[in-house]
Amino acid sequence: MSDNNQKSKTTTWELTLGALGVVFGDIGTSPLYAMRECFSEAHGLSLTPSHVLGVLSLIIWSLIILISIKYVTFVMRADNQGEGGILALMALAKPRDHSTLTVGIIVMGLFGTALLFGDGVITPAISVLSAVEGLAIVTPVFEKYVIGITILILLFFFMSQRFGTARIGTVFGPIIILWYAVLGLLGIYGILKEPSVFLSFNPSYAIELALDDPAHAFFLLSSVFLVVTGGEALYADMGHFGRIPIKYGWFFFALPGLLLNYLGQGALLLHDPLSIKNPFYMLAPTWGLIPLVALATAATVIASQAIVSGVFSLTRQAIQLGYFPRVRVTHTSAEQIGQIYVPSINTALLVTTLWLVLTFRTSSALAGAYGVAVSLTMVLTTSMMFYVTRGVWKWSWVKSIVVILPILIIELLFLGANCLKIADGGWFPLVTGIVIFAMMTTWQRGRGILAERLREQTVPLDKFFSELPTRQISRVSGTAIFMTGSTSGIPPALVHNLRHNKVLHERVLFITVLFEQTPVIPFHERVSIQQLDHGFYRILARYGFMQKPSIENILSACLAHDLEVRTEEVTFFLGREILLATPRPGMAIWREKLFAFLQRNSQPATQYFKIPPNQVLEIGLQVEL
Repeated sequence: MSDNNQKSKTTTWELTLGALGVVFGDIGTSPLYAMRECFSEAHGLSLTPSHVLGVLSLIIWSLIILISIKYVTFVMRADNQGEGGILALMALAKPRDHSTLTVGIIVMGLFGTALLFGDGVITPAISVLSAVEGLAIVTPVFEKYVIGITILILLFFFMSQRFGTARIGTVFGPIIILWYAVLGLLGIYGILKEPSVFLSFNPSYAIELALDDPAHAFFLLSSVFLVVTGGEALYADMGHFGRIPIKYGWFFFALPGLLLNYLGQGALLLHDPLSIKNPFYMLAPTWGLIPLVALATAATVIASQAIVSGVFSLTRQAIQLGYFPRVRVTHTSAEQIGQIYVPSINTALLVTTLWLVLTFRTSSALAGAYGVAVSLTMVLTTSMMFYVTRGVWKWSWVKSIVVILPILIIELLFLGANCLKIADGGWFPLVTGIVIFAMMTTWQRGRGILAERLREQTVPLDKFFSELPTRQISRVSGTAIFMTGSTSGIPPALVHNLRHNKVLHERVLFITVLFEQTPVIPFHERVSIQQLDHGFYRILARYGFMQKPSIENILSACLAHDLEVRTEEVTFFLGREILLATPRPGMAIWREKLFAFLQRNSQPATQYFKIPPNQVLEIGLQVEL
């Protein structure tokens, strides 16, 4: 028992190390620019002691309320069988009916997911730019090389994604521990110059700042919010490492380092207001600037990892839940199912991130684009948590409102302040989110319409079996498998095959793969088999939205039900639908054309289900949408 406990503790701390390397980079690099942006000229906030203490108080309590209380203590309890992220939360919160509430929760989950895609390109750009800009503090000579160096670092970062978060986390974990240690030491160095900054733990300074100048204080919230960006990544990446390692990483490493550093920057501003040019780097002694820039650059690369890993997880979940076209997903760890790499998404993030760097060119310019998407996503997460507390945890109305409402009010204030930045770049994540949302909803609706059209071509079982003996059809030895999305009738692909080839195998299997609203379906519950007439079988294979299906896995599960099928002896029949946009009721023409484009470019079923390609016959079907 002692050995098992020791092993469990070792595994937990190993996962904590990995979590530090993947999950906490984003929120850990906010000290590079957050305090500077709070006192930017746009806010018109003078560097008086009361203002500095007020800003520090806002920062401290934002970290405590939104990250420590909301995400680490509250939201991360809403795991869907160990999985986190807004889609997992949507699946958990959604009622199992077709009510207006269900539709509303789906819309919130999908739009929140779409917004995180926008955040996934801004985070690498602003994080790496803010670090490399420190070179200009060392010497102005480096200023003209900032963009070029940033692009090279981003190219290296995105190219390394194929190695997976397990290896990346192992390498990055120690660096992030060093980063948080340096954050804390720099903070202590600054605090020694002005220990009075500890007064900022008193929330009255934040309240006083808000009451003295409400307009400036409200606008200021958009910059204060920069300290909590990355909070959603803690929840989105929970499936990679688990709740406990992330909780340990936050309370033992991240939170102390962040608080000390923000306090140190505040103390430096009280001691020398001119240091507002770049208070983070000016905390360091001159001899330590170049090593600090190097460490900060490494930390910002890691910061980007948190959101990119979250985007990969959300992509895989969206595919399984039917809201995203099939794309290739590579599993990078044999032990951790959540550790994946999505090549096409990685390429899209790289191209868009480079475009952002070349367009905005400075971290201050990008700060205008940052925050809108994250604050809106946080509001959506909190709103869905209300339905989790009521529908899943069975809390009373009073308890749910008392817990949720204060957090929601704070986040709505942050969202309102961030909306003021829409014209200064905040439009970008919103436009990205709207485009991704339109694509996801079009894909989901298009699949529904396609299924309806195929059902129209489906022949009822009774009619087919009654006519089968009268047809001039040759039965040949072997097994034929028809992959079909329908759980009833005869698939159109089989009907077309009989019409043209007049041949039917002696054993025919209809296999339908269903994805449930739960992350994992155990192997022993994988398949259900219905034996039909004339050597026909209908097989329903069930998977969770965090699992990857394969034909080998399905046939192995069939063996447990006394149905033996050898893969090498099977002929697979797949329908290849050619989609035609028409004015028929369903979707607008432009959405039908978009769906047809997505369908043509999605991953083929042979790759997705790992079907041997040399055993496949595809049958073309024209379908009018």
